[in-house]
Amino acid sequence: MTVVGIVSALVVGLIVGFLGRLVVPGRQNIPLWLTLVIGVVAALLGTVVARAIGVDTTGFSVLEFLLQVLLAAVGVAIVAGGFHRRGHRSRL
Repeated sequence: MTVVGIVSALVVGLIVGFLGRLVVPGRQNIPLWLTLVIGVVAALLGTVVARAIGVDTTGFSVLEFLLQVLLAAVGVAIVAGGFHRRGHRSRL
């Protein structure tokens, strides 16, 4: 993978993570770097799932993008819930 590929993956991951974070209701107390990681993972998984169901992923695909955002929203919700519970326990 080239430097341009890595940078574009990070940018797409940040966008997907941010949009996934917007989809989840309420406030998510997770750091920006974790949103980026969730977004990158969701972008990769979304592409794999899109290819598996027969979506052409060579260019921009709305279905692929929606899958990526949906996976990012699920990831943000799971991680934010874990951060919230862990933070709550430490105060007890």
